[in-house]
Amino acid sequence: MNYIKRSIIAMACAGAMITTVNTAQAANWLMLQGTETAGTAARANVWGFVQLDYQADTSEPNSTGGYIPPKLLGPDLNTQHAFNVSRARIGVRGAALPLDDKVNYFILLEGGNNGITSIDGSSVKFTDASITLNHIPGARVRGGLFKYPGAEEGLQAIHVFDYINFTEVSNQLLLERFPNRVHPGTNPAPCDPTVTPACNLNRFDSPVGAFRDVGVQLFDAFKFGNLELSYAAMAGNGNGLNFSDNNDKLDTYLYLSTEWLFGSGDGPFREGLKFFVWTQNGERLFDGNNDGTYESYDRDRAGLGIKFLKKPWRFTAEYMKGEGMIWNGPDKATWALVPAGDLNPAHASNGLLAEGTGWYAEGGIYIPGTNFQVDLRYDYYARLDGSQYQLDWKAWTLGLQYHFNRKARVTFNYAMRDVNATSFAAGAGPNANLDGIEDRYGIQLTTIF
Repeated sequence: MNYIKRSIIAMACAGAMITTVNTAQAANWLMLQGTETAGTAARANVWGFVQLDYQADTSEPNSTGGYIPPKLLGPDLNTQHAFNVSRARIGVRGAALPLDDKVNYFILLEGGNNGITSIDGSSVKFTDASITLNHIPGARVRGGLFKYPGAEEGLQAIHVFDYINFTEVSNQLLLERFPNRVHPGTNPAPCDPTVTPACNLNRFDSPVGAFRDVGVQLFDAFKFGNLELSYAAMAGNGNGLNFSDNNDKLDTYLYLSTEWLFGSGDGPFREGLKFFVWTQNGERLFDGNNDGTYESYDRDRAGLGIKFLKKPWRFTAEYMKGEGMIWNGPDKATWALVPAGDLNPAHASNGLLAEGTGWYAEGGIYIPGTNFQVDLRYDYYARLDGSQYQLDWKAWTLGLQYHFNRKARVTFNYAMRDVNATSFAAGAGPNANLDGIEDRYGIQLTTIF
């Protein structure tokens, strides 16, 4: 991770100094979500999307009839079968016309039922509110609340994501959950919320980070023929969607990508071969031993990957590693895996000082002459990697999509899941509750406007 960090710092700084090269106008995620096209941008472009889905989980309870969160559907964790408006976002973006089209803005609101809105009872919440200044050649400046530069699953636009759910490594290692302001006490035991109304398996009181932060980012993209180099360096609060900060430490984010463009497709469907590397580092406050004093814990993440798109084929692979603040589930607000909650931060079951590693590979084919697309993904995540309580999460996801047009599609996914505590026999230790995690399937309708 330190090697990746040093390498990306050097390469990002080099990219920032290339100010004599014409900046690229073809879209990538940094440019697509952060800038407007000079000379043609509207003053206000209203847009958004809605995602409706039905999902079902076939997992079985433990021997006493209790369920753990992976066997129930989020964000409410009170059923195994449900319809949901998983996302409903509306926003406006544009340029500060007629005064200066080099000043861009981006605002987006979330009104769906998900980890952004349901945790603290919000009905609508800002996910983006940023301003970009494009006055310095080679060094655009973006400030406010927006997606930080990082892993492909987090950085890409969710409304063109090819699956219903994230991989487990992205969901658990990168989609950050924030420590509660007040120590939450012990972790709740498995229960059946359908017969026990008082059962509440979600013990976090803040929304998920949604791969976003409030801060300032320096970024740009440069073209050398068919080759495009992009970089981003950001400093942020490290407090997710919350506009305020809760400590005096800043998170740092570094990103570099190089892509060979094939000269076809546009926007999120631009065709090319991309290699990327990223890192993020910060600190979190938490009363890890319940002594009434908050301690500071490092949270470091890094990864690298490859993405290829040239119709009819698509392929993505990414490796990720994390150190510190390893999340152990919505019912584990102590960050410890054992049911009672382990208040020793260095214990093998506690995620505060632990590690996590994982990777995924996915691909698809747009069936020529039809509107159908077939997708296949494998993902693996080692939580509490290397400890006695290491949990291996593995999943195959088969997907089928039908595109009514470029802005409306229906997606079907069938995920075959396997979770195992590698140091324990079947039915023993964590496996007493992990045994019985089974397949999950769902169908989702996406409409963009």
